[in-house]
Amino acid sequence: MAAGQDFPPAGDGWAKIRAADADREHMAGLLGTAYTEGRLTKDEYDDRLEAAWSARTYADLNQLVTDLPVQAPVPVVAGPAAVAPVARPNGLAVASLVCGFGQFLVGPLATVPAILFGHMALNQIKESGEQGKGLAVAGLVLGWGAVALGIILMFAVMTVAAGTHGAVQTP
Repeated sequence: MAAGQDFPPAGDGWAKIRAADADREHMAGLLGTAYTEGRLTKDEYDDRLEAAWSARTYADLNQLVTDLPVQAPVPVVAGPAAVAPVARPNGLAVASLVCGFGQFLVGPLATVPAILFGHMALNQIKESGEQGKGLAVAGLVLGWGAVALGIILMFAVMTVAAGTHGAVQTP
């Protein structure tokens, strides 16, 4: 490769790729630097700047700086997109929610774990900044909701039993 080139010359694939406006702007900056350093005369600078703005490919842009010690625009190589790591929720928060829904399958056996895991998860989340606060709260709501529903049902059964106790006549 010739001095000042960061990509293959015109015979190779990169040189045939169409240049973007950002590439032309970059080239205008390089030419401006070369002019202020005294490497180009005013006429050379004006001619090359005009050519930079009308350049269609990387090869066209590259021709403008082959005799200058500057970096030609480098085409962006499209690679695999960077994937942000997925933040996993707190394990106890997930367990709280699972136990909260598990009450519908196994009954009150899952109520106490749903409440305990929910409170433990909220404490861990507050200290560590982990994800999963909503899951822990949902598990707590389901757990405490089951407790409240159980108490209401217990009072309802006791009230019915107390009301029917005096109404039953012995033969």
